[in-house]
Formats: sequence, C-alpha cells, structure tokens
Amino acid sequence: MVLHTILGANGTIATALVPVLQAHQENIRLVSRTPKPIAGAEVMAADVLNYDQVLQALQGSTVVYLLIGITYNAKLWQQEWPIIMDNTIRACKATGAKLIFFDNVYMYGKVDGVMTEETPYKPISKKGKVRAEIASMLLKEMKAGTIKAAIARAVDFYGPGVTDKSAASILVFSNMQKGKKAQWLINADLPRAYNFVPDCAQAIYILATRDEAIGEVWHLPSVNPPLTGRQFIALVAKHMNASDKVQVLPKFLLKILGLFMPFMKELREMNYQDEFPFLFDSSKFEKAFNIKPTSYEEGVKATAEWFKANKV
Repeated sequence: MVLHTILGANGTIATALVPVLQAHQENIRLVSRTPKPIAGAEVMAADVLNYDQVLQALQGSTVVYLLIGITYNAKLWQQEWPIIMDNTIRACKATGAKLIFFDNVYMYGKVDGVMTEETPYKPISKKGKVRAEIASMLLKEMKAGTIKAAIARAVDFYGPGVTDKSAASILVFSNMQKGKKAQWLINADLPRAYNFVPDCAQAIYILATRDEAIGEVWHLPSVNPPLTGRQFIALVAKHMNASDKVQVLPKFLLKILGLFMPFMKELREMNYQDEFPFLFDSSKFEKAFNIKPTSYEEGVKATAEWFKANKV
C-alpha cells in the first residue's frame, strides 16, 4: 500500500495538499500534536521533537511531507528545527520513506539579482542561519545517497483560505475585506515574488511521485517577473471591489511596532526582503515538469472571491 504521511498536518500547505492527495485517491496519514480529523484520512498524534513518536508515525509510509511551521521566533527555531530535521531524517532512513521537505529562501540572505537553486547560502539573519543549517543536514544525506529526498522552496504565499503567516493575506486581502486601506512593508514600488498556495500543493505532490525529482532542490512555480507591491494591491482592489490606495509601513515604524508586537520584532531581521527587489526563479521546475504557475490575475481573483465569501 502506498501511504502519504504529512508531518505538520494543520498548516497552510498541508491543508492545500490534502485535496490534491484525495483527488489522486492516495492513502493519507495526518500527523501533528493535535491533528484535525478529515474524512478518509488516518490521524495520528505525535511530537516531532520526540524521535520515537516520529518513528512510530512514519511506520508504513511511502512518502513523508515535512510541512511543519513552528512559532516565528529565532530562539525557538535554533532550539527545535535541528532536532525536528534530525528526527525526520533518521525516521525516514529507518522506514525507507521518501522525504519531501517544504523549505523557504531565508538561507540565501540578501541576493543581488534572481534567486535560483544554485544561489549560495549566505544568511544574514538568525532564522536564515537555522534554515541553512537544516537544509545542509538534509542535503548531506541526499548527496551521500542515504535518503531519497527532495527540497521544495517557496517564498511568501497567498491563496484561498490563507489567512495568517502571509503578508499579502494580512496586509492586503484582510484589510480590504474589513474596508481598510491596504498596507505594504517598506517599499511598495519594488517587485516582490509570491507563490500561489494551490500551485505549491500540486508541485510537492509532483515531486513526491516523480523519480527524477529525488536528490534535487526545486523552486516551486512563481510568476516571473513578479508584480510590484503597488501593482499587486491594484489587482487585488479590482477583484475585491476596494480602494487601491496603500499605506506603506516604513522601517522606523516597524521597529516601534516591534516593541509591542513579538511577531513584528521577529520580522525585523527579515526586512531586507522588502528593501530590495525580491526575485525568485522557478524555471527549473517549470521546464522539468511542464508546469506553469497560476497567473496573478487568476490567483488573485480566486483568493479575492474566497475573502469576499468568508469573514475572517
């Protein structure tokens, strides 16, 4: 029996992946500390910081998706992410399961130009250093041939049902839904790459089911060139029937907000992503699997329709 196991089953990407797996009539196991039951899927509670629990949760798995998101706190990341990655690698090796790791781009640091899969790791943030460490842990095993795995990288994302952990959702869609002015961080006139969540879900399923994906790093489909913040907001405004006026939050204000809001304090070290063009190349994936990212027009329209139909 082929079994697809999701570690971090309550998260944004996991929520989008489940319907993809169901559409392909896959057997599904949902794993988290408190997994939510879904019809037709097996549910198992496990703490990813406990190796024995991870090993038990992965028994019988063909594919494991590491989709965990932990609290956005650098100190917590330093403590927990290496343990999570080590436990997952060891359990996948013990069970023979294939691993698909959903990663971000923090390890690249500030890039002058376009980020590709060949971009060197030069993190300039605490969280970036953690991401470089755990990605290197997995890459070492992949190169040694001790595990069948692929790394899937994405930038910030948006999409239907995405209400948190997304600047676009919080600052743009949600604000417009509430009749407020859209906001943007630091500079609304720079290009800012995004991933559409349904594209990410489809893409990681492709990586899990195609042999040629294994042993590689893949940037998930993202429209190139990206829109600027102001262009993105104008497009959202069109589909939300809202004003396209934008309030740009300057760096000094973010620093002040960080004194009162822990999340904003943690976000400060990532501000460089909004001070310079943020460009992300996914052509390797697109060419290998003949897949094109959802256009901004289509993705924003679908997301706007969701926000108009659901009060958050």
